[in-house]
Amino acid sequence: MLKSQQTRSFNEPFIGSYIPDDCLFLLKPIQANYRSIENKEQLIQSGQLHYSEMIHKELPPSQEYTELFLQMTQQYKKRLAAEVMRLASLIIEKRGDQITLLSLARAGTPIGVLLQRALTQFYHRDTNHYSMSIIRDKGIDTTALDYILEQGYSPKSIVFIDGWTAKGVITRELRQSILHYNRSRGVDIPSELFVISDIGGTADVQATFDDYTIPSALMNSTVSGLVSRSILNETIGQGDFHGCVSYEHLRDYDRSNWFVDEISAEMSHNNISPVIEEKLKKNRKKITEKFLGQVKSEYKVSDINRIKPGIAEATRVLLRRIPDQLLIRQTRHIDTRHLERLALEKGVGVTQIPEMPFGACALIKDVLK
Repeated sequence: MLKSQQTRSFNEPFIGSYIPDDCLFLLKPIQANYRSIENKEQLIQSGQLHYSEMIHKELPPSQEYTELFLQMTQQYKKRLAAEVMRLASLIIEKRGDQITLLSLARAGTPIGVLLQRALTQFYHRDTNHYSMSIIRDKGIDTTALDYILEQGYSPKSIVFIDGWTAKGVITRELRQSILHYNRSRGVDIPSELFVISDIGGTADVQATFDDYTIPSALMNSTVSGLVSRSILNETIGQGDFHGCVSYEHLRDYDRSNWFVDEISAEMSHNNISPVIEEKLKKNRKKITEKFLGQVKSEYKVSDINRIKPGIAEATRVLLRRIPDQLLIRQTRHIDTRHLERLALEKGVGVTQIPEMPFGACALIKDVLK
């Protein structure tokens, strides 16, 4: 629940389609000037605009794709619940009784909701969950952090949550941003990143290193409280939270609460994933770096940001970028059926690479050629 406002004036938290006890968004709803995916990609790659300055209008998922999402949720809900319970226990080990969850919108948002439920209902901790923005090259939303501290939350209680990591871009952005923020405010917020799946070995605390299909990765706003990814453009004034769009036109397709209810129903103290070996992290990091180098060379990719390893990131590319190639470890595998469906719908070539260390990897098309 919200704590009392202090003397300083802030934006009010925004309520998406989650119940307030599950999640409050430290984002500013704005009216978007939508761009097509093609136009957006051209502007990003030409350097005319940063990706965070613009957004496209999300469309309802097709019936076939929705069916795949529902199937994957049934397939993996018990596993994800076990990993959420494990991550919750690791958070308690690190933070004790004072815990303030800050999920990174959007991939971290449903995971933050699940952790909020695990910590309050099963571990009986008095926690609060907010979802906030961090943007590659731009940093974390310092106004949102100011808001959290002004509500009286202890800096050391803060826990940053994301769904997964791959190359470690957001991990590095978070560490750099928090280092700068701590110095500027004279506080000591931990910069650790907690994730479910750390396929690149770059996060600080993780439940697994496996690249499998976390079901929430299949959808965009319709599993994230009907909230867009965060926006930072001329509509965001000094002292504003980073922006977002509320996709009300998708309300009939919203599965946000259904999804977290499905996973929560599988949570119990008898369903907790095993502790993973820390030494696996270095191996995952080396494997990832080697793979990225090979793909960059073999496919002549000029910008590393156009390589998106992992099933979750590949899904994001096929949903909201201009994909060039889809690389998958095994065709017709249950974890990547949705990717093959999307590739078919978009006319994207699919290449099977059995020795690939990830379930999938997507390459963003060079639209400037």
